[in-house]
Parts: sequence; structure tokens; C-alpha cells
Amino acid sequence: MRLALSLVLDPPPSSAALATRCAGAGIALERPARPADLAETAAYLHRWLSVVDATGAERAARLNDLLRETAAYPRLTDHAGDGWHIHYREPDQSLASLLRTLISVGTALHLSGRGMHRLGRCAAAGCERPFADFSRTGRQRYCSHACGNRDAVRRHRSKVRDR
Repeated sequence: MRLALSLVLDPPPSSAALATRCAGAGIALERPARPADLAETAAYLHRWLSVVDATGAERAARLNDLLRETAAYPRLTDHAGDGWHIHYREPDQSLASLLRTLISVGTALHLSGRGMHRLGRCAAAGCERPFADFSRTGRQRYCSHACGNRDAVRRHRSKVRDR
């Protein structure tokens, strides 16, 4: 989820930058990134944002569509020599295909484990940045503390003016 948001909010300018961002997120790259990976990932993230914008059953239906296109059976692997772990992907996938799989499964795990409401757009006026709610209470409304603070100041000033 964090990688998806990072790619949406600060799109990498090249396939090399995409590969660097993925490696920084701990993704072991089995193939070099291609220019097509950048375009395919951007197109996928545009579709993924439709999951962010939906609610309830519609959110689940949109995410299920993404999962249907990307799912592979889970498998144990020690491909990087750093210990056995589960992958939900085919061996030798392109980077774009790998990202579709990881983001789709990660989103499904986040929403099913924490709650279907824990994905949204910032509630601050003029900000529509997406966020994933990792908070303990599950009541996040803003993409950042800065947006929450700006909105609180705006509400306070509005109340003062109305007196």
C-alpha cells in the first residue's frame, strides 16, 4: 500500500527510477525494468485509484477485478537467498506485472484485515491525495498531518469569523 501511494503521489520519471523505488521498498527485482513497465504501472495505478474512490461492495468488486487479472497461486520461494517467504506471483514476471500483483494483493490484505473503510482521499479542502489508513483507531481523514492541521485552522478561523 505504501509503495502504491508513493508511486501515485510521486510518479517516477523513468523505468530506472521505478526500479530504484521498488528496490528501496524491499522488492527483489528478478528482471531489469523496461520502459513499458513505467507506462503499464501508471495505467494500473489509474485503475487502482478507482478502488480508492469506491466504497463498500463496489470497492470490493473493483479490487476483485484487479485481483482476477493479477493473481497467481501463492508459493514458497527463497529466490533472493534471504529466507523462505510466500509470493503471490509467477516467476520471471515483468516489473509492471509484479507491481500489479503485489499492490492488488496488498490492498486486499489491508482492507480485509483492517477494514474496508481504510482507504480514501484526503478530506482537506483542495486536496484529493489518496491515503491508506494505518492508524490504530481507523479514523484517518487526511493524507498527512499538514493537511489535517490546515483544515483545523480553516475550521477555527471560520468559527471565529462567524461569531
